[in-house]
Amino acid sequence: MTITHHLRVHRSDESLPREGQLAWHIAEVAADAVEVEADVVDMIINRVIDNAAVAAASLTRAPVSAARQQALDHAVSVSGTGATIFGCALERRTSPEWAAWANGVAVRELDYHDTFLAADYSHPGDNIPPILAVAQHVGADGAALVRGLATGYEVQIDLVRAICLHKHKIDHVAHLGPSAAAGIGTLLNLPVETIYQAVGQALHTTTATRQSRKGEISTWKAHAPAFAGKMAIEAVDRAMRGETSPSPIYEGEDGVVAWMLDGPDASYDVPLPAAGEPKRAILDSYTKEHSAEYQAQAWIDLARKLHGERPDLADPANIESIVLHTSHHTHYVIGSGANDPQKYDPTASRETLDHSIPYIFAVALQDGGWHHVDSYTPERAGRGDTVELWHKITTAEDAEWTRRYHSEDPDEKAFGGRVVITLTDGTTVEDEIAVADAHPLGARPFARADYVRKFRILAEPVLSSEEIDRFLALAERLPELTAEEVLQLTIVAAPGILANAPAPKGLF
Repeated sequence: MTITHHLRVHRSDESLPREGQLAWHIAEVAADAVEVEADVVDMIINRVIDNAAVAAASLTRAPVSAARQQALDHAVSVSGTGATIFGCALERRTSPEWAAWANGVAVRELDYHDTFLAADYSHPGDNIPPILAVAQHVGADGAALVRGLATGYEVQIDLVRAICLHKHKIDHVAHLGPSAAAGIGTLLNLPVETIYQAVGQALHTTTATRQSRKGEISTWKAHAPAFAGKMAIEAVDRAMRGETSPSPIYEGEDGVVAWMLDGPDASYDVPLPAAGEPKRAILDSYTKEHSAEYQAQAWIDLARKLHGERPDLADPANIESIVLHTSHHTHYVIGSGANDPQKYDPTASRETLDHSIPYIFAVALQDGGWHHVDSYTPERAGRGDTVELWHKITTAEDAEWTRRYHSEDPDEKAFGGRVVITLTDGTTVEDEIAVADAHPLGARPFARADYVRKFRILAEPVLSSEEIDRFLALAERLPELTAEEVLQLTIVAAPGILANAPAPKGLF
């Protein structure tokens, strides 16, 4: 059964043994060698495929090219075989922390992989690059990798269920550092003490502000989770050498909760698996059919439905206003409640546009769909009729949709809302959607065939057909892979693809 860890701030003169700390309990979960159940294994395979799909689609983009070049400029560390880099030849390896960095940026660049939303936000697939990189470096087999990934997903999702970072403007990768460290601890079969120290350092070094997701959003948005994964690897390395970390990292009177979150009087109840309980949290997460912030997924589906039913809605001359009644998060983070003028700026960056639900709804309503490249081009964003329609769209917080967003009942939890379109003739069109079509409770839930199709669509422009088949054959046998096969669990770009990508030089 699930246990609940009650987390509160402790004064320095209070006695809080390590065994009572959240970081210790996370380490205990990681060290528990429980079997990974078949449906969890199946979903882990799906997400490994999903990560490779979105990484393939981003291989030639500037942030990914820069991170890859940084990784290539570092040699393999002496105590292992190194780890592969997305796009590069199998024999071209780097140190695991730099592979996690490059691959983490590739996975996150298009904001197109899996998600879990509760008290906070997360992309738990961000755990895969650092855990896989370490597995390759140390020669772990597929079964060990599966166990590590199950832990990474479990810990991050459990933290996201209970602890809100965003209301204090702390970036959500603060939950990723500890989860990746825990997952690596499981992979390596480390003792509780070592994992505990690694979790403490990983959290301490990955707390940063949410300015990376505010205003004119920069390319750091893709680098932030990669940095957390890189820090997790370095934290594990340091802990394995016997070094200690700030403690108690969550509960201390000068710790994360007291000064970065809800303050010295705060308390949280964090659900964690009990000893011997399978790690199943990955099954509560969901991937994206569309390359946009997760709260936009359902709205894209609703917009394309309305496009088919009412093509007249695509013409701004027919529209007086469009109001999206939705949750607190959608309104204040990607909606007009953010008060970011950049969310209505046709010259804004791609990273900004994928966090603008007014822009996304306008384009999807006009185009009847969404494309990970075409929907973000400067030409598309600057089209006159789109800008006119876009500027007529606002969001409004609706208490009921906020309640459903935070509901712990999976049948009630929702990430959509209700649209009210007022036409220039005074009539209105209203519709609503609770979850995206690809959501487990949606109109067309994603299954293995959908993950494979997504991979093929995104990979075909940059990978050979033989490479696509090679990777899929390995991924679908994940728990059976030998250590040598795990080392091949990457994607190699077709000849000439990376040669035409940027290769910027820096300090290294």
